[in-house]
Amino acid sequence: MKIGMNQTWNHHVVKEGNKSLVLDKIKNDYPISRAAVASQTGLNKGTVSSLVNDLLEDHLIFESGPGESSGGRRPVMLLFNGTAGYTIGIDLGVNYLLGILSDLEGNVVSQKEARYKKMSYEAIEAKLFETIDELMAAAPESPHGIVGIGVGVPGIVDKGGEILLAPNLNWKNLNLKNVLEEKYELPVIIENEANAGAYGEKKFGAGKECENIIYVSAGIGIGVGLILNGSLYKGANGFSGEMGHMTIQVDGPKCRCGNQGCWELFASEQALIDRAEKMGIFPEQADFDLSDLLKLAEQGDEQTIKLFEQTGDYLGVGINNIINTFNPQQVIIGNRMATSKEWLEKSLTNRVANQALWFQQNDLQINFSELSTLSTALGVAAFSIENFLSVCMQPKLVLR
Repeated sequence: MKIGMNQTWNHHVVKEGNKSLVLDKIKNDYPISRAAVASQTGLNKGTVSSLVNDLLEDHLIFESGPGESSGGRRPVMLLFNGTAGYTIGIDLGVNYLLGILSDLEGNVVSQKEARYKKMSYEAIEAKLFETIDELMAAAPESPHGIVGIGVGVPGIVDKGGEILLAPNLNWKNLNLKNVLEEKYELPVIIENEANAGAYGEKKFGAGKECENIIYVSAGIGIGVGLILNGSLYKGANGFSGEMGHMTIQVDGPKCRCGNQGCWELFASEQALIDRAEKMGIFPEQADFDLSDLLKLAEQGDEQTIKLFEQTGDYLGVGINNIINTFNPQQVIIGNRMATSKEWLEKSLTNRVANQALWFQQNDLQINFSELSTLSTALGVAAFSIENFLSVCMQPKLVLR
């Protein structure tokens, strides 16, 4: 009895691995024939044929007209069905909420954004529900419907998805995952927004060609996501990348995290706004933000442009430390500050060129996000898609 159970278990594990292998091959290389899948995965044709039938039944792939023939009958081609289901990706920022509805290939079908300032958890939660509801309503008909929800948050998230600390939101020990799973009865993934942004850039954006990437999420605070040797690096307990809180000025101003002289106190969107306020750039406007400063810079206001350049220099100080630590191929600046590229780039790259160790600069690229402000939302959407597909790969156990 025990031996039989082990054999059954091993069979299921092997089948799950093979099914995943076949789906990945079709997803990455479609249109592709069954014969090509077999030869390129090393699986025999009978196994591939059986697994392809499973995937067709699951609506994850579909067949198309005959492909090119190398002699004999022209083969039927297999394609990945990106519209078999949809996922919701949310970038929950300190002063904004950006939600996307994407198909299973990361194509954005619908998008919704809300701005706010200093809202309570309850008010942000209501805004989050409203955004998710609207995106769900926008989803086209599909075999699997909405397959999951991913949320990126600016804080420390443990492996179980609990938000331990989000200092710029004043959140502590918050289980948003449970709240959303109970309300929507869908799988929910909560992830640090910089980790998600790094993954979004690797999958869909400026980081596709590199294996060692540092993603700097520069918004109200600063977070860092690390792609090392092609994989997202999260540390022993999932808390890596809190580099917005590395000290760049000993005995500097006090940070919300409890430390002093943190990088984000000098190089973030909030730091830029605070300095603009002290300089009286908007003397009669109490409630201004990054978009107002961008308008002034576009109009050629020298004081504002110098302010951006100073912030770019401070960004370069932290990036220089990260480059010397990790020796990456690529640094990508993302989140809302990436929209200020025109005025940040020169002072940032000058600081790195002048201070990073010379051998660290060989083959180093410094880029601004290609996904604009969508990196995090697409990253958590990708996590959600992968979670769904991994569940689909599990063989269906038939109880007799």
